[in-house]
Amino acid sequence: MSKTLSNKDNLQVLYEDNHIIIVNKRTGDIVQGDKTGDKPLSEVVKDFIKEKYNKPGNVYLGIVHRLDRPTTGIVLFSKTSKALPRLNKLFSEKKAKKTYWALVKNKPPKTKDTLVHWLKKNPKNNKSTAYIKDTIDSKKAILHYTTLKQLDNFYLLEIALETGRHHQIRSQLSSIGCPIKGDLKYGFNRSNKDASISLHARKLEFTHPVSKENISVTAPLPDNPVWNACL
Repeated sequence: MSKTLSNKDNLQVLYEDNHIIIVNKRTGDIVQGDKTGDKPLSEVVKDFIKEKYNKPGNVYLGIVHRLDRPTTGIVLFSKTSKALPRLNKLFSEKKAKKTYWALVKNKPPKTKDTLVHWLKKNPKNNKSTAYIKDTIDSKKAILHYTTLKQLDNFYLLEIALETGRHHQIRSQLSSIGCPIKGDLKYGFNRSNKDASISLHARKLEFTHPVSKENISVTAPLPDNPVWNACL
């Protein structure tokens, strides 16, 4: 599998109107350009818009939120400068409901629970450590999980975030003995073949920044045997 999108044919658009576009990110794609120099998803979406609408010159695209490179699922972009600050406000005020699915090897301590930790990021190894009490330079992290299904070798969890911290889901699940499938950084014992981790931004619900309609989008799961067994 290519690590970066190369053309519009690889882009799975889940929703689009005059002001926003929502796509299903593949594993390995970066949302925004970084030091790797790999072509980011934002540029691929710009190319898609430019070609679809035969736009001359530069295409405006605002990045509203991000997903870690090895994760998959919903990414929302703003197509207009009018919508971007409204979407940013929506996310900062936690009025956008994000639902994730994760595959973990070990059975969680409870079928459903709320996890509260204080996360401290280490920039040197790009990793966050979860503490059970407040510590220097840490940020409070809260998530809610529910066990949806038990597979042969894994458990499917649905996660709702109350806060949006660096590697929050990965770190918090690892701290209760449930590292995500393929996530070597947070304690899983082997990698996935495509270098992904089995964490998927499954659903996004929010009020449209311009029309005020209720938008609800669900991203199809990656096509592999383990994810397919979740349906």
